[in-house]
Amino acid sequence: MTTFNQLKEQHMSKLELYVPVVARVHGGSHPEFHDVRRLYDQISVKAKAAGSERPKLDEEFEQLRQVTDNYAVPGDVCESYEAVYDLLAELDKAYHA
Repeated sequence: MTTFNQLKEQHMSKLELYVPVVARVHGGSHPEFHDVRRLYDQISVKAKAAGSERPKLDEEFEQLRQVTDNYAVPGDVCESYEAVYDLLAELDKAYHA
């Protein structure tokens, strides 16, 4: 099983690229993505600050699940939007494993 710290290393660099672009492209028609970006930014800061320790992210992942309807991808978005939700969902699952 992949641990949160392993996934964090793999996914955070992709998310750093995708999240701002998706917010710019889809933020107008999907205003909830601005909340996704804010929560991702909080997760990123906490994960970096924690180093190899486990960060406390229960609240952020709970809010992400609410905002994204459990990472349900809207039908009118690009592959990058879908990738962001998939990567965040994998991080969430690994965090709670």
